[in-house]
Amino acid sequence: MRQKTALIPTLREVSEAAEMVSHRLMLRAGLIRQLAAGVYTYMPLAYRVLRKVEQIVREEMDRTGAQELLLPAMHPAELWQETGRYETYGPELVKLKDRHEREFVLGPTHEEVITDLVRHFINSYKRLPMTLYQIQTKFRDERRPRSGLLRGREFIMKDAYSFHTDRESLDETYQAMYDAYVNVFTRCGLDFRAVEADAGAIGGKGTHEFMVLADSGEDTIALCNECDYAANIEMAEVVFNEPAEVTRGEQQPEKVATPKASTIEEVTKVLGVKPDQVIKSILFVADKEPVLVLVRGDHEVNEVKVKNVLNASICELADEATVRRVTGAPVGFAGPVGLKEKVKILADRAVKVMPEAVVGANEADAHLIHVVPDRDFQVDLYADLRNIQEGDVCPRCGGSIRFARGIEVGHVFKLGTRYSEVMRGTFLDKQGREQPYIMGCYGIGISRTVAAVVEQHHDENGIIWPSSIAPFQIHLIAVNMKNEDQARTAEQLYEALTQAGYEVLFDDREERAGVKFKDADLIGIPLRITVGAKVSEGLVEYKFRRSGESGELAVQEVLEQLPELLKRVDQPAS
Repeated sequence: MRQKTALIPTLREVSEAAEMVSHRLMLRAGLIRQLAAGVYTYMPLAYRVLRKVEQIVREEMDRTGAQELLLPAMHPAELWQETGRYETYGPELVKLKDRHEREFVLGPTHEEVITDLVRHFINSYKRLPMTLYQIQTKFRDERRPRSGLLRGREFIMKDAYSFHTDRESLDETYQAMYDAYVNVFTRCGLDFRAVEADAGAIGGKGTHEFMVLADSGEDTIALCNECDYAANIEMAEVVFNEPAEVTRGEQQPEKVATPKASTIEEVTKVLGVKPDQVIKSILFVADKEPVLVLVRGDHEVNEVKVKNVLNASICELADEATVRRVTGAPVGFAGPVGLKEKVKILADRAVKVMPEAVVGANEADAHLIHVVPDRDFQVDLYADLRNIQEGDVCPRCGGSIRFARGIEVGHVFKLGTRYSEVMRGTFLDKQGREQPYIMGCYGIGISRTVAAVVEQHHDENGIIWPSSIAPFQIHLIAVNMKNEDQARTAEQLYEALTQAGYEVLFDDREERAGVKFKDADLIGIPLRITVGAKVSEGLVEYKFRRSGESGELAVQEVLEQLPELLKRVDQPAS
């Protein structure tokens, strides 16, 4: 590709609204252009990268025996109503009507559509297992689409769905997909971890997220310092060793004034106590029913664990009006003693062994001290309801937990019969009995993976593409196209390289050398070959984008030396 006529609008500066490194660099390198919030045009360089990621994904999916198809992006609302997700998926679901007032959904995912397809054609165990996948644009109306391709409202995803007669078959495909994902992200040059995760709106039991490690990541990952345990903080299990005996406080509850002290920090300061002597009382609404959740003051409640313990479809923090109705107090002063309404009370296991505690008094500017769990209030269920913390015990080996930040690029689910039962997707087993398909679901964010690569592979000058997905293998630069020797040699090299099958971006622009080199660093193609002043001596310069290593080559030896040079492009600086 000749850069003189290529659509690569590089920029020196971008808006401060672009917070993520990948967002800024992809805008500056002319890879993407925003059309609307969370909606981007993939410019020619970005599209080449996307196609290479897609090819890697296709190769690994096909190796598992999965079959590629293409499903509609616009779904009749009736399919989503069948599963109940039309109401429960949330405001991210893009809904619309056609001219006949029929309701549709722009697909954020395709469980309903693929189940509808398969239930019409696969009705015997002899046709199973089967795995189908597609690569397609998806739509989700994100609340804060401010991270470039990492959180867009329109994005490219690979989604696969498997159908089985039994759990053993699902487990086999799940493992095959897990291994394929490891291959995909390794081939894309990513440093990642597969972590235990929550299924969220997709549903099902048994899931892993594939997280790219990056300081800019939105997700917190709990990692063990001793073993390979890794889990999203939403799912990381907290080890709890209940003591054989707890010495309880003997004093009766006493109301004390805590003016304007509605946070743990304020309460501990006013009362002169430590955070682990206070109980946080947080009101949730789970499937329209209020639930009070208690955790120790130095812990954070885990909303996903609360939702899963309650087996709720929707679980969210109660609004201020609900808090006042149930507790009689403003937010920050709720407690489990003397509630206005009788509600279910859940408590983290650490609350159970507190000798006594400070709790909200269910009235403004007041707390109760000397409150003893199971004496002064009753808990309906004790469970693991808090976020794991750094230094906590690893649930697998007993080692110590540390945190890292991650960007989710893939997710694999064991759906079970979540969709097949409600949609009557069934087959006849060997005994002729009707059974629901047992399903799996496997997603990779294609466009998100590209952005995650940039988050991991860059320096102060720009992007550093891994060779496997770089838009071009070689960036050929003619320093001065007005110099006859340089222009002629560069043109000859471009012709020879392209004829030999190499992917070359040829900077034939009549720009200053400094501009060309800055753009080359920004765009980040792995190997640069520069035709400059030394061409009169029969020499050109090569430079590796990643390591910065450079050297000279005789013009007539470029083709001969290229295979060896390309083997070295991904090596880090020594």
